[in-house]
Amino acid sequence: AGAMLRSLRRRWDGYKYRFVPWLALNLRRKRRTLRYVPESSQDKIISDEDVFETLLKIFKALFINDLSRQAHILALLPEIRCKYMELVTVEQKQSEVNHQGQHVFSPEEVLFNTLGFSLTRDRSSLVSAGTGVFVTKGFVPKGTLVSMYPGTVYRKHEPIFFQSLGNPFIFRCIDGILIDGNDRGLSRSVYRSCSRRDQLGPFQMSDESWLTSALQNPLAVGQYVNNCSHEKAANVCYQEFDVPEYFPVELKQYLPNIVYSHEIDSHLRCVVLVTLRDIKQGEELFSNYYTVVN
Repeated sequence: AGAMLRSLRRRWDGYKYRFVPWLALNLRRKRRTLRYVPESSQDKIISDEDVFETLLKIFKALFINDLSRQAHILALLPEIRCKYMELVTVEQKQSEVNHQGQHVFSPEEVLFNTLGFSLTRDRSSLVSAGTGVFVTKGFVPKGTLVSMYPGTVYRKHEPIFFQSLGNPFIFRCIDGILIDGNDRGLSRSVYRSCSRRDQLGPFQMSDESWLTSALQNPLAVGQYVNNCSHEKAANVCYQEFDVPEYFPVELKQYLPNIVYSHEIDSHLRCVVLVTLRDIKQGEELFSNYYTVVN
């Protein structure tokens, strides 16, 4: 019985910082909330430009890999077709040579071919930690964008109380913005509703596939990265990134975040995970829940 109580206490100690009612009661006490940033960590590990370029690189590769699904966009908008024409032509030539049609890679293969690593969700190496995220193939150098934290983005005043109940996937940014990365229940329904609300004609403004087992964006697994322990030191940290206005509209379909309220005119907040050291094939990713770089 004592061991069970200790186990429950450990779980609560890790979960309470994500529990919105607990946050509301304790914010005024100046205690550490979900994200604590020491003065020495204020500078970003990598620049916003590096985050933008990495996302652009992998999203373009995903877009080109799945041309059949993008045909409606290319047909309707000649300027986007021209933008990708050279790469599209290369794909078409390859398929003509093979006489077997265009070879479509899985998103995980595209990730490996583009950034040099692939990820998977599997049972964590930590006892009773549930699901974790592993580098299954390749090598991830220090200072690399290795994952994204998916979910609905809530501003301070927006309702998230019911979504927070029993939900261990709520991420609190430094400025109080919350990202609900739960792929089940009410959280799932809210994300789907917001995503379909914001679709512009043929353009999807966000990725819904992280709610399923068939990921369209293979980076969208950050909510399953476990907190570090005494035995397992953190090898990644969280970094906030506001998506700029000039982000290509045809690539927004791979962004695994959506704002809860579309009436507020502001940048979409994303949170990416950046490596703190080199990570080799087979290693599990571990974060520190109390460190996020703003």
